[in-house]
Amino acid sequence: MGGSFPAGGYGAGNPVEGVWQAFEQLRSTFEKRVAPRMGRGDVRAAVLALLAEKPMHGYQIIREIEERSGGSWKPSAGSVYPTLQLLADEGLVSTEESNGRKTYSLTEAGREEAAGADTSVPWETSSGTSGDAPFGPLPKAGFELAQAAAQVRRTGTEEQIREAAEVLDEARRRLYSILAQD
Repeated sequence: MGGSFPAGGYGAGNPVEGVWQAFEQLRSTFEKRVAPRMGRGDVRAAVLALLAEKPMHGYQIIREIEERSGGSWKPSAGSVYPTLQLLADEGLVSTEESNGRKTYSLTEAGREEAAGADTSVPWETSSGTSGDAPFGPLPKAGFELAQAAAQVRRTGTEEQIREAAEVLDEARRRLYSILAQD
């Protein structure tokens, strides 16, 4: 985020407006960073790990990854389904269609591949491949806080906006106090 804030600061002459402009910038930054881009191998490893537990359909896999990563990683259908097709082409996954839905399960070769794979799963290490700091609960909480602040700004009364600014100022002080602890 370094260098992404205007040099002259925000809201010259109106400190409350400056707080909201800064929060909009923060919200925008977290929107871009809260969902890390995982590598192709990460999707493959995640699919193998999940199917080693039980057969699943594609959207179950997506939901399971999102849940296990604490919401920090939700692969798209455009990455999961091609991975499933590739695994099927390699003979590692078989499909069974039931009620118009394909359920995927590991073949014997797939179980061997999953057992021989690195024991860490992408949602436990979810640092992504982008070189950014690890993603976890802090960026998500920051994003959600920025969303709430923006909502107060859009719909709150002037008193509610002032009160929200005080809450945010207190939160900022408390965050710095965490860093000051040894």
